[in-house]
Amino acid sequence: MISKNTIEKVFDTARVEEVIGDFIQLKKSGANYKGLSPFTDERSPSFMVSPVKQIWKDFSSGKGGNVVSFVMEHEHLTYPEAIKYLAKKYGIEIEETEQSNEEKQKASDRESMFLVSEFARDYFQQQLTETATGKAIGLSYFKERGFTDDTIKKFELGYAQDEWENFTKAALQKAYKLSYLEKTGLTIVKQDKQFDRFKGRVMFPIHSISGRVLGFGGRILKTDKKAAKYLNSPESEIYNKSKILYGLFFAKQSIAKEDNCYLVEGYTDVIQMAQKGIENVVSSSGTALTPDQIRLINRLTKNITVLFDGDDAGLRASLRGIDLILEQGMNVKVCTFPAGEDPDSFAKENNLVEIKAYLEENAQDFIQFKASLLVAEAKNDPVKKAELTRDIVVSISRIPNEIQQEIYIKECASIMQVSEEVLFSTLAQINAKNYRESNKQKQRSQKAFDVVKQDKEAPQELNKVNPKEVLEQKIISLLIKHGHQDSLFLDVEIDLDEEQQIILNEIKIEAKVYEKIFKDLQDDETDFTNPIFKSLKDKIEKELASKGQIDPKKFTQQLSPEESEVVTNILMEDEKYKLHRWEDMSIIVTDKSQLDPNEVVQSILNLRRLLIHEKVDAFNQQIKEGKIQNIQETLHEIMDYKKLEVLISKRLSRVT
Repeated sequence: MISKNTIEKVFDTARVEEVIGDFIQLKKSGANYKGLSPFTDERSPSFMVSPVKQIWKDFSSGKGGNVVSFVMEHEHLTYPEAIKYLAKKYGIEIEETEQSNEEKQKASDRESMFLVSEFARDYFQQQLTETATGKAIGLSYFKERGFTDDTIKKFELGYAQDEWENFTKAALQKAYKLSYLEKTGLTIVKQDKQFDRFKGRVMFPIHSISGRVLGFGGRILKTDKKAAKYLNSPESEIYNKSKILYGLFFAKQSIAKEDNCYLVEGYTDVIQMAQKGIENVVSSSGTALTPDQIRLINRLTKNITVLFDGDDAGLRASLRGIDLILEQGMNVKVCTFPAGEDPDSFAKENNLVEIKAYLEENAQDFIQFKASLLVAEAKNDPVKKAELTRDIVVSISRIPNEIQQEIYIKECASIMQVSEEVLFSTLAQINAKNYRESNKQKQRSQKAFDVVKQDKEAPQELNKVNPKEVLEQKIISLLIKHGHQDSLFLDVEIDLDEEQQIILNEIKIEAKVYEKIFKDLQDDETDFTNPIFKSLKDKIEKELASKGQIDPKKFTQQLSPEESEVVTNILMEDEKYKLHRWEDMSIIVTDKSQLDPNEVVQSILNLRRLLIHEKVDAFNQQIKEGKIQNIQETLHEIMDYKKLEVLISKRLSRVT
């Protein structure tokens, strides 16, 4: 693990405006910088960077955070990878926390394998461009494919000489150990002999999502019936082909921006499409698509378009892949090319406008594609048509979202000319069977698998605002912006008169905002329910109690990406109005930088009232379901809560 000391050095050294400035053009805007969003297509700047607070906010996509979260979001790296990226940029030595000898050895082995692979990449590139045979054979092949020098350089293409030991000897002369050459699969060792795995092939380096070389694919150029046309590196500590997509390192930004990923079969398909300007393309490198590969895409987009030529084998293989994509809750389309064409040849023969137009016009929804394919097979055979219809419903059953299932069932019924009721019934049977076979979630009732048509109000319910979370976020905002301030609060205290009737007396309390909030929450035994807000509240309390105020730059360093985004949204809220210059349009915006003490009291009381509501509803539901043994005692408890709710309402009416 990266040491805490290294992480602190990275945060202390890295400047958010410098790092973001490497990727987008920023212009000075008062104390901040602004620019076009790197995550969406826009013409007016909605991306703001605060050098003082060392945070950023993209108002078009809603994303925001600190310098590390930007690198994670933009480059699609993990937290450790982002820290390493910034450490390298600023020349910070990475310290590792204490590891066992076994862990150190494993880390050392992995790094050594990466170094060997990177040497191999450089060596093959040099052989391609600086040797006579490399130019005559390897470079000529790439030029015939239509690849430009820039493309060859970008994808780091190379050539392995048609000699048995050229690469191995060169690596050993550079002091790389034979054991690591063997572990990466670059060298094959048999007894006392050693020879190059890749011989007489053009080379395609395979990169991780962060750009490190994991392995290679090599294509043979001479006719040899005994040799495989394509040869990949064997599985190793750093190369697992089922978890890697060729071209993802180069395509990740475009995939996220376009919100779509084109999936092809081969290396040259990716390269040719990218050269023509379709950069959101990746390949499964000739292997069957796996769930791990789909999850890699799912980190960037929910939309996949599968591209392939029209041969039957390719079509059948794509159907298996489609079901896997659907299982991951993703949207999938399919686009076939004309007979005799594949993505490589089609891209080579057409310009960018023509390619885009073809993809847009010919990409079919998966159900339309599968139905048209299977209907052609069934022809006029009713039995086969019934089997193929069920095959389509099986694919629909893979979709985890029941609303999407219903939509596709309706579409299938229309295409296959089968009643919706029959298809819904079939889907319910398949879901029930899947449930029994997987033996998961045993306590779910049978109704959980019965597919029923969704109520028209369902989509609205999904988007319904959670008032409790709104209040929790409001309290977080008050703590971050004003927690350190002293203020005079108008509140009320509960008392009893001579007739034992409740009376409310106005009182004034002088305290710091955070002290008032945390005391009231503690007195009311009220806690947050949203885990992110709850965690933030605890960290804010600790920060304010120990330091008296919150330094945005330092505070965001200790937050998770999700927490950092919440804090950034709060801190950059006022910048949204400055960004759009509403005052120039005579639109008056309330100044939210000033503390309103009443807002503090009201937020806490409203949150408590909501929680009481939930508690009473829960009791009533338990009584209705017969889960309460002592109903009389529970009813008394409900009455107490009701009285408390009335008191809170009275307090709210007084604190305005």
